[in-house]
Parts: sequence; structure tokens; C-alpha cells
Amino acid sequence: MSKLLDVTVETKYPYRYSCGEIGSYFFKRLRDEKRIFGRKCPKCGKVYIPPRPVCGPCWSPTSEWVEVGPAGTLEAFTVVYFTFLDPMTGKTRPVPYGYGLVKLDGCDSRLQHFLSESDPKKLKVGLRLVPEFEEERKGRLSDIKWFKPAG
Repeated sequence: MSKLLDVTVETKYPYRYSCGEIGSYFFKRLRDEKRIFGRKCPKCGKVYIPPRPVCGPCWSPTSEWVEVGPAGTLEAFTVVYFTFLDPMTGKTRPVPYGYGLVKLDGCDSRLQHFLSESDPKKLKVGLRLVPEFEEERKGRLSDIKWFKPAG
């Protein structure tokens, strides 16, 4: 008969990496100006956020920066009721919280992000949302604290 062995190991990953020219532009504008930019495909006209160097459907290099949003539409959502460690902060995330797919105005892709609302009765597909930015921004997607109902 075998016994279950429980081993706890602490591991650190002290590394940094570059998000490249396109990602750097996107995050710098988000941090410094609270403006959201996507990349537009010259062939099919699709606008992507987060920005991509190449259009997925037609494989054309994206070439133009386009400001999108900041408002958008909630296309899918969930409310999370279990705790876990937030990988961006290393802290336990308070529950419940809303999480959704937001299609920003002028954009063809969706952005996954936190929602300010956690009552599923107040959330619905088609709900108009606006971003709320953190006071102190660091050039990350988390500079958008969450999306909240517009109005």
C-alpha cells in the first residue's frame, strides 16, 4: 500500500521580458493617457485589442493604430464565488466578483476583464460598460481596474 506524500516547495521566477514594440506602445498609452489603442488590418479592416502584429483571418501585417472605446458592450460574463490567488498581485482576490468579455467600440475582438458589478441580476449581455482606471498606473492591463456599467 502506498502513502500520499505532500511536499511544499517555494519557487521564485525572477525574470522580466519585453512585450515588444507593439505591446509597449499599447501599454504606454494606457498608462500615460488612459487611452486604449488597437491595431487595424489593412486588408480586412478588423481592429484588434490587445493589439496584434498580424491579422489572424487573413495573415496580413497590421499597420495602423486606432483608438477604440473606451466604452464597450458586455458580450459574456460570469460571477466568481470562490477565492484564489490573483496571479497579477499574489493576493487572495475578494469574492464575489464579476468577470466578462467586453467588446470595445470600434474593435472586432474582445477583452477579458474584471467587472465592478458582482450581482448577476444586474449583469446582462448587451450591458454598456466603461473602464475605471487605477490612480497609479504601471503600464499593464490591470491599469484598467475594471469595467463598470455606463451611465
